[in-house]
Amino acid sequence: MSRQMTVDVAMPGSKMPNDQKHDPVPGRVRKAEMETGTLGKAVSLLELVAFAEKPMRFTDVVEACGQPRGTVHRQLAHLLAEGLIDHAPDQTYVVGLRLLQLAAKAWSGNDLRSVAAPHLAALQDATQESVHLAVLNGGQVTYLDKIEGRHTLRMHSQVGKSSPVYCTGVGKAALSLLPADDLAELAAGLDFHRFTDNTIVTPEALVKDVAAIRMNGCGFDLQEHEIGIHCVAAPVHAPGRNFHAAISVTGPAYRVDVEQLRKWAPQVRETADRISAELACRLSPVADG
Repeated sequence: MSRQMTVDVAMPGSKMPNDQKHDPVPGRVRKAEMETGTLGKAVSLLELVAFAEKPMRFTDVVEACGQPRGTVHRQLAHLLAEGLIDHAPDQTYVVGLRLLQLAAKAWSGNDLRSVAAPHLAALQDATQESVHLAVLNGGQVTYLDKIEGRHTLRMHSQVGKSSPVYCTGVGKAALSLLPADDLAELAAGLDFHRFTDNTIVTPEALVKDVAAIRMNGCGFDLQEHEIGIHCVAAPVHAPGRNFHAAISVTGPAYRVDVEQLRKWAPQVRETADRISAELACRLSPVADG
């Protein structure tokens, strides 16, 4: 049975507002002012260094995190000693080799990515545009896989990177899997940043958009995160799993208009459903032997 699709988004302007305060990790859920002890402070600094748009010096870290200089110095020293971050020759902090090793271990055991890979390849072959697989990570989505389209397209999305949930197709699609109360709570805690004229910037608008995705089975990003980028996305249902995921097809707005996104939407939904079905099979008693 087909589901009716609607697109109720104003077509974007051509400029990105520049009057917003920069957040080194935009789109995060706001944390309580008091971190959860020493470990919480260390993890917060590790996240800050790892997701920074450019390498940060000590003074940059202090300014961004708002913790006392002495506390920041001690926590960075602990992270350095454990090999989770390194101190580059230019006195900036970068991700350490030990963290990369841990990430590689987690990556190799990710069955979502392995299950989705052939389906993503088929979707990319059919559309000839870039396809993504991403998982919900608090107020962000983290990209687990990406297959480039036939024409290389410069985008923020890269495997391992994160983007805000409220202005990306995969982000909003993944949010549609949350219970209504959980969605409302998460939306209320987001730190909204206006990337373009089309960016959603209120919890109410986000909840409304996600509700439409839940009804239609797919959602859209019409230049909400990046000027010139369109995408259609669908959620990947995975009952019994500890993640909420989504896939998308993304292309340049000059080549991929709204009508084209509508045409691709059923295929994107069907691909997401096939991934969901295979994940369910892996959880079945037969699959487990």
